[in-house]
Amino acid sequence: MVFDFFGDKTKVVIAMAHIGALPGAPLYDADGGVAKLIEGVIADIDNLQAGGVDAIMFGNENDRPYVFTAPPEGVAAMTAVVEAAKPHLKVPFGVNYLWDPVASVAIGAATGASFVREIFTGVFASDMGLWRPDAAGALRLRRRLGRDDMKLLFNINAEFAHSLDERPIALRAKSAVFSSLADAILVSGPLTGEPVDRSNLTSVREAVPSVPVLANTGVTVDNVREILAIADGVVIGTHFKVDGQTWNPVEAKRVKRFMDAVAKLR
Repeated sequence: MVFDFFGDKTKVVIAMAHIGALPGAPLYDADGGVAKLIEGVIADIDNLQAGGVDAIMFGNENDRPYVFTAPPEGVAAMTAVVEAAKPHLKVPFGVNYLWDPVASVAIGAATGASFVREIFTGVFASDMGLWRPDAAGALRLRRRLGRDDMKLLFNINAEFAHSLDERPIALRAKSAVFSSLADAILVSGPLTGEPVDRSNLTSVREAVPSVPVLANTGVTVDNVREILAIADGVVIGTHFKVDGQTWNPVEAKRVKRFMDAVAKLR
């Protein structure tokens, strides 16, 4: 068991439901509007659930280039999309507004999410500039909104960025749990869809035995056995897409094949 909302499931699979670019983002489809965003994400949800995933996480990966402070129109639109999609959900869900932990907590609390993923701690040099997330603000907002039950998944080695913290990743993971109250630790590769360094995953797993550790990027049907031998679960977006391309729709057959492989490992 990773969290209570997973029941007795182990080695959990959290699948990404990538929302199209939100209002205000350069790639936003103004002609299709929010209605098109809802239509697209519901189609992906249906295919993910047909394949048997354990949970779904809504994310705004299409909002390139990313920002550190979510604009009001983005927060409002993402909240609307998640609310519209909720009647179609049969599994627990989470949210992640890239790359704003406070906005992610706000959206999660408003929509009834079971969990939130973000970069909460550290300092990074990134494609977006100097990155200084606000763990304290996010956790205090969770408390003020009465959502202490909503789990916070700390991604500790951000994609598109390099940590300026010279401590080993295992120590950063241990510190995030000790000082910032992380409910789970996620380990990523260098880019979306790129595999995690298994030595990093192993060292983090050994450093924080009291909390779940998940692989956050680059998990495929070909490497899932090795990854789940170390981690408590995985987050998957790219591998479930048509042709394994991040920006394509979800392909149900790819999801089913992956989940069949996971079933043999549980």
